[in-house]
Amino acid sequence: MKPRLDCDVAIIGGGIIGYSIALSLQKSGKTVFIIDRNDKNSNASRKNAGAFAFADLIPLATPEVLLSAPKWLLDPTGPLYVHPGYIFSVFPWMMRFWQASWHHRFTQSLIAQASLMALSRDALERQVNELNAEFLLHRRGQLRLYQHTEHFHKSAKFWSACREYNVPFDLLDSPEKIAEVQSGLDDRFVHAGYTPNWINVSDPNSWMQHIEKSFVARGGKQIKSNVDGISPKQTNVVIKMGRGELNALFCVVAAGAWSKKLASGIGDRIPLDTERGYNITLQDANFELDTHLTFAEHGFVISNVNSGIRVGGAVEFAGLNKGPNFHRADALLKKAENFMPILRTATIENKWMGFRPSLPDSLPVIDHSSISRRVLYAFGHGHLGLTQAAGTAEIVTDLIIGQSPKINVSAFSAKRF
Repeated sequence: MKPRLDCDVAIIGGGIIGYSIALSLQKSGKTVFIIDRNDKNSNASRKNAGAFAFADLIPLATPEVLLSAPKWLLDPTGPLYVHPGYIFSVFPWMMRFWQASWHHRFTQSLIAQASLMALSRDALERQVNELNAEFLLHRRGQLRLYQHTEHFHKSAKFWSACREYNVPFDLLDSPEKIAEVQSGLDDRFVHAGYTPNWINVSDPNSWMQHIEKSFVARGGKQIKSNVDGISPKQTNVVIKMGRGELNALFCVVAAGAWSKKLASGIGDRIPLDTERGYNITLQDANFELDTHLTFAEHGFVISNVNSGIRVGGAVEFAGLNKGPNFHRADALLKKAENFMPILRTATIENKWMGFRPSLPDSLPVIDHSSISRRVLYAFGHGHLGLTQAAGTAEIVTDLIIGQSPKINVSAFSAKRF
């Protein structure tokens, strides 16, 4: 006798990836449940910098990053920090990261990243039109700033990738030209690249709420619960929760940094770790932000969030259980004050730390489980969850309904490690 099915697809994870997949599946006629941990404070989809970073084609694992890493690791407030108590835990991940920087692997990752970005860029526009969500977007571009000429010259690989994969940009070579795009910056920034097609959401939390309401309005169901395990069967999947069990034809694991445990529970060993990121949101900052700012040498960004300014960035490896170290957020704010002399920082609305689920080659897993084709994975997007959500959703939908995805997805295989 066939088990009673609660839904066609159960999605574990209520972030931007999970909800985008849910909307896409609903569009294809599927009934969808979302199961999510009851902890919105740790949900990186709601508190990030709000950027659709389609220009960020270069995988993080590059020889240049590896050369800079030893200097950063010695600075607890620098762009990259590994907590001493976590060094042995993250070492295997770091070794894979190093291997991913080898030339042939880096080239393969760049091609795959660019392909996913192109799909996601088009998919976002489809999503915005379908949800009537244009009012939640800022289309103001991005200014990528360089303080030192040598660092600007080293960025040639970034701009070469933009050129190759049709991301428009203009290179600026003086403080005066930079000021035409964004005034109020310190004159020490003598080089910059401006990407005019860069997009931001006005507030990532508002974006999530809009998508969530659309999902519910279309018949979607939400369950607030931790998931204890996934049990794939021949004709269905059983999701075990604290509040009982759920039966679905398919299960999608999109639980961000918490996905590794769920995947390993059914036998898939995927080297997911978490990059902890920090931000501070300011009100009454006395700074008119005309475009998204990326301080490329210093590992942080500044964006508008509603009427405030959000300063965010940094990478910290310390696992899921250690409490936040808000000295790192304070360090970002001090840099912002230094680089933007008129910025007023007295009114801090919020300090936050979130978890970016990251794989060593900077590519997500978007694939069937190696154990069962009734379980699919969609996690490991790192800094690019918001950016790649709509594209990931279309790929997962194609995999579930039995269509060929629009792009080659072999690079996102769960078996590649």
